[in-house]
Amino acid sequence: MKATVHKISPARAAAIHITLIIGAILMVVPFIWMFLTSVKTLGESTAVPPVIFPETFQWSNYSKVFTNLPFYTFYWNTIVTTIVKTAGQLVICSLAAYAFARIEFPGRNFFFMMALSVLMVPGQVFLIPQYMIMKDLGWLNSLQALIAPGLFSAFGTFLLRQFFMTLPKELEESAKLDGCSTFRTYWQIMLPLAKPGLVALAIFTILWSWNDLMWPLIVNTSPDKMVLSAGLASLQGEHGTNYTILMAGSILAIWPMIVIFLIFQRSFIEGIALTGSK
Repeated sequence: MKATVHKISPARAAAIHITLIIGAILMVVPFIWMFLTSVKTLGESTAVPPVIFPETFQWSNYSKVFTNLPFYTFYWNTIVTTIVKTAGQLVICSLAAYAFARIEFPGRNFFFMMALSVLMVPGQVFLIPQYMIMKDLGWLNSLQALIAPGLFSAFGTFLLRQFFMTLPKELEESAKLDGCSTFRTYWQIMLPLAKPGLVALAIFTILWSWNDLMWPLIVNTSPDKMVLSAGLASLQGEHGTNYTILMAGSILAIWPMIVIFLIFQRSFIEGIALTGSK
């Protein structure tokens, strides 16, 4: 049988490309404006009407970020918390997802629906209970207070469960015939096949952890335990903000996320596309 090829008319193709170009411009313009602001003088950044291009590029604004803030400490704290939370979610969420997708046990669907119900509750609802738990544990102003609540996510469990459900059951049946235990089947057979889904979850978790602001502001007030998002927020004063240094710090903070996405974008798109498909 020959596959049916649907041709797109030139007018429709042009409309699609124009829409995509406009969308790309809308996405890129804020980053360009942020960069241009980071190399302006303070007067140019607050001028009315706005000054688009600076008269002289003020590259010294980037060095001022490190003199005004313990930026290396912020970077290190962010990297540590992001790596630990991402690793924790990949392990814990994949274990839970595999159990919900492949293991028959009483109340499986009920417990899965309970996990999904967490997605229906705004995250702000959990702030006070989580803060009280961190306080009782004596973890305030510590990295473990930033890490512990982010080691598991209902979204990650749902994402990987849908991916595990697309894998053929014959693989597990063959593994059982070869004498593999449930954990060994999960670890050596199913988990490697779920690599695209794991990459997608890893990128989601890294972006969420790197950009998380509210929880770090609440649980940590010590500068040596702050992450990048909370540290940059401290540059916003009550009566004035040095936007040039703030934008320079933001540029330095976001470039690792751009690099990570560019490197793993193929696996990320593949993981999202395959999730839920049969």
